[in-house]
Amino acid sequence: MDFEQLLDTTVSGLGYELVEWARIGKAGMLRLFIDKPGGISVDDCALVSQHLSRVLAVEGVDYGRLEISSPGLDRALRVERDFARFVGEKARLTVRVAVNGQRNFIGMLRAVHDGKLELDVDGNLLVFELSSLDKARLVPNI
Repeated sequence: MDFEQLLDTTVSGLGYELVEWARIGKAGMLRLFIDKPGGISVDDCALVSQHLSRVLAVEGVDYGRLEISSPGLDRALRVERDFARFVGEKARLTVRVAVNGQRNFIGMLRAVHDGKLELDVDGNLLVFELSSLDKARLVPNI
């Protein structure tokens, strides 16, 4: 089992979704962003931290510090299930290769299927291959 799979299996086994993770700095800080329907509380972060620290110790994973957090209002969208979960929400996309001279788009997520995303940008329906996206984040509705 690779490291990301270990993290994902552990977090999902507790009923949460692993949104993103990173190792940061020379000290080896391990940062995870988790989510669940209804949002994340401090207690959720504490539960995942306590459980994951035990799993990492058993697996012999060396790290300096463990940080568990909510992905925030502008959470990243990475895989097809992320986009499907947030259909009807506003998102900001950056594509790897410009489309009509433009790389950044903001619009309403309309649908996702077969690796393709439909985004409504000011009444124009644009279709993107998920593999063509460089970044995608929700736009907070404040």
